[in-house]
Amino acid sequence: MKKIFALTLLLVTFIQLSIAQDRKPATKRTAAKTDSVWMLTYFRQRYPTRIEINEKGETVEVPLPNPMLSANLHIALSKDGRHWDALNNNKPIWDRFMRDQYIHRGADGTWRLIATGGGGGPENRKNFGPSVTYATSKNLINWKFEKYIHLMKDVKDEAGNFVGNIWAPEFYYDQNTKEYTIFWSSTFKDAGWKESRLWYCQTKDWETFSPAKLMFDPPYSVIDGTMITHQGTYYLFHKEEEFGAKTGERRGIRVATAKNIEGPYKIYEGPLNKGQIAPTITEGPSVMKDPLKKGWLLLYDYPMVDQYGISSSTDLFNWKLEKNTSMPDDARHGSVSRLSAAEAKALLKAFPSK
Repeated sequence: MKKIFALTLLLVTFIQLSIAQDRKPATKRTAAKTDSVWMLTYFRQRYPTRIEINEKGETVEVPLPNPMLSANLHIALSKDGRHWDALNNNKPIWDRFMRDQYIHRGADGTWRLIATGGGGGPENRKNFGPSVTYATSKNLINWKFEKYIHLMKDVKDEAGNFVGNIWAPEFYYDQNTKEYTIFWSSTFKDAGWKESRLWYCQTKDWETFSPAKLMFDPPYSVIDGTMITHQGTYYLFHKEEEFGAKTGERRGIRVATAKNIEGPYKIYEGPLNKGQIAPTITEGPSVMKDPLKKGWLLLYDYPMVDQYGISSSTDLFNWKLEKNTSMPDDARHGSVSRLSAAEAKALLKAFPSK
């Protein structure tokens, strides 16, 4: 147990030192080559504890300082993808409870939000399992809660039990099939990070949904999937959620690829921590085109030290840590979207910051 704590504390200390060095205030920001504006949507949290597993396989929780939670919709804007300015003084722009909110513009021009944190009452959970929050907006300013969606209502284990959770749902729209693929992580175990897998279902109208099926079943527990396509290949970024006496500290971002969204996915063996592409301990990845140069940016948060990381790549496999970045305080699990100049202007007017 002492060895595990020592290893974790060493990793956390290293991350803190690295972030402190990498986040020196910028004297001059590099101007973006385009007029694009990018939006980051997120919730805010400082975790109260860090979960560890000792040599006996027992779960232990290590207290963390200054916990807080603002599980609501927050928005920040950026021109370069590296420096993000929070709207509304980093306060919620919609006070409905949610975590891990994923927001993208639908094919019909409507902004759709899907997030961890469904409700609907204990009776619905008993009959249909856990759910996610689904909402829409025409302008990103005024939001309409649509419903709770029970994405795993058709799936039970051998004992007839529903899964215990639906975490970090996202969706991908296929222009050819006119279909949305929704994907998320779930587990039948007693904790969301135990033996978790990525599942998916599909819909064309957000009224009827196909039965959930397994999307990604790697040899490790997996959460926080996000996806982009490039030259006919699907890139599935995700968090390997393994830690303990047997595996060591393996909570970090990985990537897998496939020619079809349903898989099968081939896991890329990254250069960090025997397979990962971002430092440990990281989660909540999102990926975007790099506004400054050819390639992409990968955003992720360091949940145990209340910081955010950004890496850049020209090939989606090899990533380099960006050293000059700034993010809203306590941001967690962001998703990114490209906005028009008019949309960004309207948001700044509706939710100004001092």
